[in-house]
Amino acid sequence: MKDNAEISEDLSRRIDRLAARSRLTRGQIIEDALAHGRSLAWQEKWIAGVETGLAEAEKGDFATEEEIAAILNKYGPV
Repeated sequence: MKDNAEISEDLSRRIDRLAARSRLTRGQIIEDALAHGRSLAWQEKWIAGVETGLAEAEKGDFATEEEIAAILNKYGPV
């Protein structure tokens, strides 16, 4: 049985923007929120982080070997 729940225009616009910024459909975004507890705010923040990372990578801005070593040393061996 399929149930069409009504949501506010604001939420609908946010879902549409997430879908446009990602490769996900509206249904996938909603399912992720419901099945995994990932709010729209969490998903928006995640997509923004991915976009930032991709923009940095396109500019050639990667972590140096020293930066990677510092992070690995900070948390120690697993």
